[in-house]
Amino acid sequence: MRDRLLAAVRIALGAVFVYAAATKLADMAAFAEDVANYRLVPARAVPALGSAVVGIELAAGLALASGVAARGAALLLSGLLAVFAGALSQALLRGIDLRCGCFGGGGPATWVTVARDGVMLAAALALVFLGPGRLLPRRASAA
Repeated sequence: MRDRLLAAVRIALGAVFVYAAATKLADMAAFAEDVANYRLVPARAVPALGSAVVGIELAAGLALASGVAARGAALLLSGLLAVFAGALSQALLRGIDLRCGCFGGGGPATWVTVARDGVMLAAALALVFLGPGRLLPRRASAA
């Protein structure tokens, strides 16, 4: 039962990140603007950082969804989610009014957004420490 639950979490989290990357790919300029609004990196680094985030989300999301290198992908996304939560938190604490940029839409960044990242971080860490799970039971070895 635990393996199936972990597999479901892995696939769902992978799908969320593939979707997040796909929504940003549609308008990378808008996503770069969202990244710049956090006021954490120099303006010249924003395009590269935005592209890197989308690439990591897409690659790690596909890895999780497929189960290939799932633990490594979960570890990578754990780091990314921790950075996201930290960046959002610092912006909110500084009173910066910004869009999250999370799913390519214009939704404002709030403490609910930070909490959502925390839930996804907990799921990713569960995959790192407990494993990626399996949908189908293991075959008995013929001995």
